[in-house]
Amino acid sequence: MAETLDLSPAADRMTGLLEGIDDDHLDQPTPCDGMPVRVLIDHVLGLSLAFEAAARKDLGAFTDAAPSPGAADLPDDWRTVGRDRLAALRLAWRDPAAWSGPTRAGGLDLPGNIAGLVALDELVVHGWDLAVATGRSYSCTPFEIAACTAFAESITDEQRDAGGLFGPAVPVPDRASDLDRLIGLTGRDPAWAPDGT
Repeated sequence: MAETLDLSPAADRMTGLLEGIDDDHLDQPTPCDGMPVRVLIDHVLGLSLAFEAAARKDLGAFTDAAPSPGAADLPDDWRTVGRDRLAALRLAWRDPAAWSGPTRAGGLDLPGNIAGLVALDELVVHGWDLAVATGRSYSCTPFEIAACTAFAESITDEQRDAGGLFGPAVPVPDRASDLDRLIGLTGRDPAWAPDGT
């Protein structure tokens, strides 16, 4: 049986972040180039569907292509939709069967345990994106940071240059926190701020 991870803290944290976003935050920039808050929320809603389907091995429309975020797609009740989708995602990955055997996400065939790790990484890193974009503090467990850091470290420079999941790593000081180190590995500046300072 593949090693399983608990996605519940990351899913619950993302739910809290979404519920705390005001409508006047929606057009603010995020650390993801060209993705204001509303577009990043739409991406989170889409990836929640995709990775729930991947956990259940329900291969099809949700798993065959990467979510294509668009601000026009953000439903009026996005907070409720987000809560419900994240709850379903969390529940799907509680099943040990989700972590073994093949599945698919973003059009890529993956072992279940790798798909689960990618789902965790998406929740943790995009949680940071939304927190800093809306001026809130962000923390996660050392276990989550360690798992996501190991994943980010496995992405080669060639994959980064090809425009894959992460851009080129951003150097961070030796004294940087483990979370800042992870954020740098994902191609983000840990010191990013919405106003550019």
